[in-house]
Amino acid sequence: MGKPTGFLEYQRQETQAVSPLERIKNFNEFHKEINEQERVKQAARCMDCGVPFCQNGKMLGGMISGCPLTNLIPEWNELLYRGKKEQALERLLETNNFPEFTSRVCPALCEKACICGVHDSPVTVRENEKAIIENGFSSGLIKPRIPVVRSGKSVAVVGSGPSGLAAADLLNRRGHSVTVFERSDRPGGLLMYGIPNMKLEKDIVLRRTALMELEGVEFRTSCDVGQDITAEELLDSFDAVVLACGSSQPRDITAPGRDAAGIHFAVDFLKATTKSLLDSGLKDGSFISAKDKNVIVIGGGDTGNDCVGTAVRHGCASVIQLEMMPKLPDQRAANNPFPEYPRICKTDYGQEEAAAVFGSDPRIYQTTVKEFIKDESGALTAVKTVKLQFTQQDGRRVMSEVEGSEEILPCELCLIAAGFIGCQSYIAEAFGVELDGRNNVAADGFATNVPKVFTAGDMHIGQSLVVRAIREGRDCAAAVDRSLMGYTNL
Repeated sequence: MGKPTGFLEYQRQETQAVSPLERIKNFNEFHKEINEQERVKQAARCMDCGVPFCQNGKMLGGMISGCPLTNLIPEWNELLYRGKKEQALERLLETNNFPEFTSRVCPALCEKACICGVHDSPVTVRENEKAIIENGFSSGLIKPRIPVVRSGKSVAVVGSGPSGLAAADLLNRRGHSVTVFERSDRPGGLLMYGIPNMKLEKDIVLRRTALMELEGVEFRTSCDVGQDITAEELLDSFDAVVLACGSSQPRDITAPGRDAAGIHFAVDFLKATTKSLLDSGLKDGSFISAKDKNVIVIGGGDTGNDCVGTAVRHGCASVIQLEMMPKLPDQRAANNPFPEYPRICKTDYGQEEAAAVFGSDPRIYQTTVKEFIKDESGALTAVKTVKLQFTQQDGRRVMSEVEGSEEILPCELCLIAAGFIGCQSYIAEAFGVELDGRNNVAADGFATNVPKVFTAGDMHIGQSLVVRAIREGRDCAAAVDRSLMGYTNL
């Protein structure tokens, strides 16, 4: 333990966010770092619990409690407190390939399971993690780790999201020759185009992939496996193939009028904005613009919130976020005890910004779209919504419409952020891998039914978190290594 009385002496202090009305003027990250002295105090609050739930990473009550990577949180908090930054970095990188990503976009499952949070406030684990890794880069502690010996084995990784990058990183470190195939023009997958720049600036992603290139990983971008190169070519050229293409098949809304112009999937809206931002600073006009439009976002999750924040930055006339489920309680319910993940209502950055601009929270709960209304030219002009109610039937919760609750809302841009329903079929068909009942690639561990072909990440387990995808990539790398070498030390 760094300081036995730290949690009694110091209060939690988070990095301060730029005010909503100021930060919506650009797409930059918007948290201001606290000074080093204060960061040491925050690390001192860690109690090095006898049972550190923060690094548990197990399913409790149907949700993950603690870090899926089993990060050695009490260890590097103590080292950070004692000023041993290099050792703290070593312990952090022992379990996490990319702390610079998780410290920005992870919902901090570790903090939700921090014992300090039971009667007080949890340790600032995520921000401490960011301080360690960013000091590692700025001070030159992060250097290319080039394998001394090569195994003579080669691995193709299809997809450069967090699971693909994690698998590639460990397999390269082991000495295998790794080539990563990415269909987009820049590496990073979800990290590059699925997460807005204000949550994760893309220089951070490119900094990591550039480091991996120096370490020996080859990236082939703008190469769509199954289209530009065949599965047979990869299987003939590599000793193993890892499919890490994500759960990228969006769930659609099948209400009447769905063919109206002005309805887009959230992933297309977010990707187009980020690509235009990187290519031209949004000057090329090649993105789906929300400027001066009434925007409705269907879906109350993180992706829906990202759409709200992006639409506000575009200069939308209004934005509403529809959520089918009831509003969660503001405090833990009795049937949701610690250390389960707290199922409580949170207000994220995009919702804060919409409230600051338009005067109220953009979310409307227990509501869905019943019809898309279009004009004579086929352009979307409004949506008809309906309220939903939930009742218990035979022990199951059943959803039904509330009669007479229909409402027409003006809308020229509708963004569908209703989640994903598995991988895109053309990749699975190209390799001949079997799918499970949820349209994910079926696997025995990480090995598919096709020899030499493995799978990891959302393509394997369905839509999940970046931190869990990294864990998937790490575990898959060990499985691939074992198949190639007969054993693994990963």
